[in-house]
Amino acid sequence: MNTQFRYLSIILFSLFILLQGCIKDKDQKKKPNVILILADDIGFEGLSINGSLSYKTPFLDKLASNGVNFTNAISQPLCTPSRVKIMTGKYNYKNYDYFTHLNINEKTFGHLFKENGYKTAVVGKWQLNGLKVKEVDQNVKEDNTRPYAFGFDEYCLWQLTKTKNLGERFADPLIEQNGEFLPRDKDAYGPDVVSNYAIDFIKRNKDNPFFIYYPMLLVHDPFVPTPDSEEWSSPDLRYKKDNRFFIDMVEYMDKIVGKIVNELKANGIIDNTLIMFVGDNGTNVKLVTKTVDGQIQGGKGNTITHGVHVPMVASWPSMIKKPLSYTGLINLTDFYATFSDILDAPNDSDGKSMINIFKGENVSKRDMVSIYYDPRWSKNVSQHRNVFSQDYRYKLYKDGEFYDMEKDVLENNPLEDEMLTQEEKKIKQKLAKKLATFPALN
Repeated sequence: MNTQFRYLSIILFSLFILLQGCIKDKDQKKKPNVILILADDIGFEGLSINGSLSYKTPFLDKLASNGVNFTNAISQPLCTPSRVKIMTGKYNYKNYDYFTHLNINEKTFGHLFKENGYKTAVVGKWQLNGLKVKEVDQNVKEDNTRPYAFGFDEYCLWQLTKTKNLGERFADPLIEQNGEFLPRDKDAYGPDVVSNYAIDFIKRNKDNPFFIYYPMLLVHDPFVPTPDSEEWSSPDLRYKKDNRFFIDMVEYMDKIVGKIVNELKANGIIDNTLIMFVGDNGTNVKLVTKTVDGQIQGGKGNTITHGVHVPMVASWPSMIKKPLSYTGLINLTDFYATFSDILDAPNDSDGKSMINIFKGENVSKRDMVSIYYDPRWSKNVSQHRNVFSQDYRYKLYKDGEFYDMEKDVLENNPLEDEMLTQEEKKIKQKLAKKLATFPALN
């Protein structure tokens, strides 16, 4: 009798374990796949859905028109400050030490997904080993395992351990993939190499929840031909620099987004995949974009609107039932917070989750964002270092300068206190209260 009871107990316990495993597997499959695409150097005016007359972005336009088009996303004005911020969900004064460097002690959204059972990959531009920073140890600069240390199972990256003077990102790219350098190929195009790796990763992990972080190689300078440009047919012209190629690069960027979307559809997982696209800072200052509202000169590196106002799109068919043009303010810290919400994990970021926006319910718009910007780079860029808070129309800097961005988008004429209306005085006080919680620049 005791023996039968023992056998029955073992069987019941085994069934319980099996049932728990099935429930866990089912729950895992319910979790959405997440792809975050961070475009390099493109301001809000870069997408045709946002009024651009210079460029055509049909794939991103379609994602936006069927999902959420965020019209007030605010970034840092420069790449590394934005990348450190979006990856960790924290304001720059908390963890940004050197340009092109991410401190190994920081927790990223790569860790967040990996800890919650996701397969993770990073493809595209790394530039976080501090390759030209004298204060960074040489062992760190040469460490090709750092993507793993930041929570990514796999990688296919440009500028991980080698600087761009040894190999550029476009034609004949110098790409490192999972600890090895890919063979150089004069006919290869870097954005295709890294996006093809993302496609392969999707195919291999279609039955499991996955996270892909894709900091794009496009559309950063040098402005050179793409494989869709006529000049590409001549190898000698593939690094011919001309601002007119920026048009081709924007359209190729959009084409790659379309390639990823089509792969998700082909594998039957588009509905349960959250795709987020956002720019890391404004467009290059050498470029002028024609828009329905007039011409806009790029503001990269500067804290004016054109330096921090970036395009942002989200697509998640099973969650976003009603297309939306969302006018609320978005901060780069919000991505980490959103991912924490999706994973039902504690949110230890400075951000606010966007899940209710996706659901289209109980949506409360943030009434201000605050930016702490110290680029820690060259004199030409560092002259714009600033701390500010802004709402939809007004911006207040830590030094007290107050601007009406609607009437003075280039911020040439700060508002004088004696000329402010009562409403403007209240707005300034509210911004000042938030700004007081941020440290001043040294």
